[in-house]
Amino acid sequence: MSAEETVNAFISAIESKRLDDAMGLVADDVYYENVPIGGMTGPAEMKAFLEPMFSGDGPVEFEILRQVANETMVMNDRIDKFVIKGKQIALPVAGVFEVSDDKITLWRDFFDNGMFMKALKGEE
Repeated sequence: MSAEETVNAFISAIESKRLDDAMGLVADDVYYENVPIGGMTGPAEMKAFLEPMFSGDGPVEFEILRQVANETMVMNDRIDKFVIKGKQIALPVAGVFEVSDDKITLWRDFFDNGMFMKALKGEE
């Protein structure tokens, strides 16, 4: 698979709430970072972090607005939509993925944590 196909398959698995399938597309030493929150290493830590957001009630959608890719990197501008703690979240995100041997080795997301916290509180 190309880097872009790998990332697209990863996003598709998350949107389908198939986190185990998504973790099958990441390297054993993947580094995942939500820039305003912090980072973690490995699929187990990544899955534990993602599970509360993406396995609950309601749909999950990564609406890709723009995406560019080369042989090893994918960058996207997207709106992540999901339900957490009963609140519908629609969060603008800029994502960077690095891919090697059909596995994601780095996933870094940039977003406004203040906007996320307001959405959790039901504020606009």
